[in-house]
Amino acid sequence: MLGAFTGIAAASFLWWRAKGEPTPRWLALLILMVAVRTGKSVVFYFWPDIPRIALQIGLTACFLIGPCLFFLVRSSQGDRSGPGRADRWHIGGVLLLTVAVNVFLPYVDHPDLWRQWITPGINYVWLGYLLLASAQLLLQRRRLSGTPSGRLLTGTVAAIWVIWFAYYTAGYTSYIVGALSFTFVLASSAVVHLRLRAGQAPIEPYQDRRIPETEAATHLQALAELMERERLHLDPTLTLPRLARRLGVPQTRLSQVLNDNNQTSFKQYLAQLRVGEAKVLLQQVPAKPLEVVADEAGFQSMSTFHSAFKKWAGVTPAAFRAGSGDSEKRFQHS
Repeated sequence: MLGAFTGIAAASFLWWRAKGEPTPRWLALLILMVAVRTGKSVVFYFWPDIPRIALQIGLTACFLIGPCLFFLVRSSQGDRSGPGRADRWHIGGVLLLTVAVNVFLPYVDHPDLWRQWITPGINYVWLGYLLLASAQLLLQRRRLSGTPSGRLLTGTVAAIWVIWFAYYTAGYTSYIVGALSFTFVLASSAVVHLRLRAGQAPIEPYQDRRIPETEAATHLQALAELMERERLHLDPTLTLPRLARRLGVPQTRLSQVLNDNNQTSFKQYLAQLRVGEAKVLLQQVPAKPLEVVADEAGFQSMSTFHSAFKKWAGVTPAAFRAGSGDSEKRFQHS
């Protein structure tokens, strides 16, 4: 029951924070539907004589879990601020079917129909939308790889798979297992979110819209000028939120520009700049110890310095220095 109440509260908060954005609203609706389904399960488990209208509401919410998940994934595609024509017809059909069944075939008048046909049908419709959402996510995997949106969407689809499987196999375990799975998923998501926030920018995937190339180029140019002028990459504690504030853009937008338009993550972007700085330091005379070079280039540890340098320069720092020295000697002799 704690999971159900927490889910309803989280859904309300997300809807309030959405400010008209479709993706967070679909996420809010998805969490709300699962929370209502979970609440119905808990009440029915401890109160088998629950009024049938409550069962009908819970099962209706269960039917809408699949469409909400599917349109959550769909809303993350492209630049549209709302659903396209085909999606609007799809949503309208789902709502029409939901209203028709609830009005003309209420649970209180047709209990056998609901138990034998409608309830199993709801579970399989849920499964069908799960497969569709998973397929949509698979088709987008290249665009979403490494982005905040990709992490949240993948986690959400995986979580709904866990909940569906728990409910589907409840006959072999216990009916309450389905409800417990939602509480487990919700608590796990909160832990993961807090751990991510402790080390990097908060995940706001619904901001992940395709940025026009001209606008992205402007952001990248401003970023390059800022880094060249203030050399922020030399600060080993630099974070994405701090850099975004200094640049004057939302951190989700900066992250998206780097991922989508620069084909690199924030950490990789910093590593490349720091390796470039290290190359200059390694060629200075007199030679500085490698530990000093790593520190002055912005690396927090020698292991990070060596691995990043080898990745972006193709050789170790010591080999690069030796090669630079040999090249200088050959130039002097010539």
